[in-house]
Amino acid sequence: MGSGWHEWPLVIFTVFGQCVAGALIVMGFAWLNEKDEAVKARMVRSMFFLWAVMGIGFMASVLHLGSPLRAFNSLNRVGASALSNEIAAGTVFFAVGGFWWLVSVIGKMPPVLGKLWMVVSQVLGLVFVWAMTRVYQIDTVPTWHTAYTTLAFFLTVVLGGPLFAALLLRVAKTTFNGMLAASLSVLALLASVAVIVLQSNALAGIHSSVQQACALLPEYGSLQIWRIALVAAGLGCWLCPLIRRQEPRTLGLFAGLALVVLGELIGRGLFYGLHMTVGMAIAG
Repeated sequence: MGSGWHEWPLVIFTVFGQCVAGALIVMGFAWLNEKDEAVKARMVRSMFFLWAVMGIGFMASVLHLGSPLRAFNSLNRVGASALSNEIAAGTVFFAVGGFWWLVSVIGKMPPVLGKLWMVVSQVLGLVFVWAMTRVYQIDTVPTWHTAYTTLAFFLTVVLGGPLFAALLLRVAKTTFNGMLAASLSVLALLASVAVIVLQSNALAGIHSSVQQACALLPEYGSLQIWRIALVAAGLGCWLCPLIRRQEPRTLGLFAGLALVVLGELIGRGLFYGLHMTVGMAIAG
């Protein structure tokens, strides 16, 4: 039995990638609606951290392959393999978005092309997350082969992405009315609680010839409570100043993001800990 942390490279890769995709969508809209060129330039510079985090996620995913030399082999079956599609979608998202940032930060991006390029990058981020979800829709792994997997992955986008964007916009010294984005994250938290409850009930009816799904993680309930508590505390660091009509501080946003990411890492570890195949169970 285990918490799934033995798959820590995939835990980091999926959570970091989903947070970056969500943050780019929020920052992209802020950048597209900003009129002041000096402010837009500061936004672009702060986006460096998006691609730095995305790079960390990709480095973690390479470690999962056992040898970095095997990384390119994962692209051998693009179109036929969900894993190859995931890596390809992530690579395209990273390359297109990262190149947009590079050209923009040196001031060589034409305005009209830059707006179109940003929208394309945002869409590619969603495609990347969707490709992630398809990797785990395996009919021989009943604990993963559910709509809850897809919901959980996209909920991480809404939980971590807007807060990450709010932090970077604050670093860029940009005025950002984050109440709408924060409210969406709170709704995502409520939806996550609903997913946990519904999935817990569903696990009771899943079993193989040798294992009950609900027995895979004896501490599943308590760890989920910790996860929700951390995410709620993290969002509170962002939401409380907004309710008081104050600008959230950089340190508070950073602490909030750290708490949300930690909570989602715990949740993703539980997801991998629920791995179980038809006919046998595999646990860390």
